[in-house]
Amino acid sequence: MRLRYGPNGSRRQQRNGNGMKEIVVISGKGGTGKTSMVASFAALADKKVLADCDVDAADLHLVLNPRIECREDFSGGKKAEIIEDKCIACNRCIEECRFDAISYPASEEVGIPSINPIFCEGCGVCVRVCPVEAASFEPVVNGTWYVSSTNYGPMVHARLGIAEGNSGKLVTQIRREARDIALREGLDYVIIDGSPGIGCPVIASITGSDLVLVVTEPTLSGRHDLQRVAALTKQFRIPTIVCVNKWDLNADITEQIEKEAGTYGVEAAGRIRYDTAITKAQIMKTSVIEYTDTAVSDDVRDVWHNVLRTLGEKGTAA
Repeated sequence: MRLRYGPNGSRRQQRNGNGMKEIVVISGKGGTGKTSMVASFAALADKKVLADCDVDAADLHLVLNPRIECREDFSGGKKAEIIEDKCIACNRCIEECRFDAISYPASEEVGIPSINPIFCEGCGVCVRVCPVEAASFEPVVNGTWYVSSTNYGPMVHARLGIAEGNSGKLVTQIRREARDIALREGLDYVIIDGSPGIGCPVIASITGSDLVLVVTEPTLSGRHDLQRVAALTKQFRIPTIVCVNKWDLNADITEQIEKEAGTYGVEAAGRIRYDTAITKAQIMKTSVIEYTDTAVSDDVRDVWHNVLRTLGEKGTAA
C-alpha cells in the first residue's frame, strides 16, 4: 500500500484495489462507550482486523479476550544514563536539565549523579553538555505490541509502560500492522478503537482514515467535546458521523447535539438507549450484540448500517 499526502498535508491512503476501509471510533473523553461500540462492530462486520489504538488505557482486550500469537517490544525514544566510570561530578548535567531528572544521591551534594527515568524526557541536553562524554543516550523499551487472534478475527493491540511517552508513535505502529494484515489477508475493514480527546494519540489514530465515528453522551460536556473533535476531524478532512450513547437520559441535549453536529458537517449516525445489558455484556467479556437481542442491540445495528451507508457500501450486519 502506498501513502500520499492530501491537499491539507495529511497522509491519505492510496488503496491497492482491494477497497479496504479504515473506520475509527473515538470520543471527546473516556467512558462514553466507544470500546463497547467497537466490540459490537467486531461481531457485526465481516472480513475485518481490529486495532486497539487507545494505548494509554487499552481495554478492548478485556471484552474480546484475544489469544496472543506474536509480541514485539516498542521503542519510541531514548533516555539518558550516567556512565559512572567517566563522570567527574562537574554538575553541568544537573544545572542544564530542565526536567529535574538528574540529582545526586539522597542526602548528598557530591558524588555521582543519577537519572530518574520517569522524569527524563529524552531531550539529550545532558549528553550535549557533558565535557567528558559521561552521559549516554540509548533507545529504551516503552511498551509492547501484540498481534492476536480473537473469535472475530485478528487483532492488533499494545501495552504502554507506566509513565512512558510516545504513545502517538505506538498508535502509528499498531495501525501499520493492522493495515498490513488487512492487505495480506484480503480483509475489507480495519476497525480502530481510538484514543479519547484531541491529542497526539487521537491524531495518530485518525490520520488517513476513511471514516470517524464519534461516540458522545447527552451532557453539556459531551456537547462541548463533540465540538472539539469535529474541529479536529475537519482539519484533517475526514468524513465524520456521531452517535449519542444513553440518549434517553437527556433527550433535549441529544437533539441539541445532533442539530449542532449538522452545522459542523457531522451527520447523526444513530442513538443508543441506556441499558444495563451493555455493562453486563462487558462483565461477561462479550459484546451487547451477542449478549442480548433486544432494542439496544437493534440500536447498535442501526449505527453499523449507517457506518456502511456513509462509506457507500452495501454490506449487511449479522
